[in-house]
Amino acid sequence: MASILLIVDMQTTLINDNPYGKETLITNISQLIAAARKKGVEIGHVQHDGGKGDELEKGTAGWEICPALAPSPGEMVLEKHLNSAFKNTAMHDYLQSREIKTIILAGMQTEYCIDATCRSAFDLGYSVIIPQGSTSTFDNEYMTGEKTIAYYEKKIWNNRFASVPPVSAVIEAWAVG
Repeated sequence: MASILLIVDMQTTLINDNPYGKETLITNISQLIAAARKKGVEIGHVQHDGGKGDELEKGTAGWEICPALAPSPGEMVLEKHLNSAFKNTAMHDYLQSREIKTIILAGMQTEYCIDATCRSAFDLGYSVIIPQGSTSTFDNEYMTGEKTIAYYEKKIWNNRFASVPPVSAVIEAWAVG
């Protein structure tokens, strides 16, 4: 079954703002990228364009993908303007054209763009996998970033909209598959 590693909004501004577990996040996504490239699993990168004057304005230094996770030539890069990577984009058409049925989802921010993309993918019939520790966010007035991530991984996504295995399990599945 064809799959894609979809990395959402790992942009310089967000990383420079120090989300929870930043180093672990980058390490986990780097390991997923390396394993996917080795196995020939398709990789897609999504960048959020917040519009003129926004910290994620297209073409600014903050809009660029974090250098440690930069796309390789030939990897899909898609721009979005809303939380979901599917809403008003060509994502669904692209995945259908490649007969992709499974999305391994990682990136920023857990409760916004990752959650919206996860739910959209689920609603469209994709199998969604969100490896533990492969998303992050910031503290807010209600919860710490750490608690927000745990809440989504354990209470919202797992066995509802997605499966949430350890990063190592995803990499091992690629190694044997």
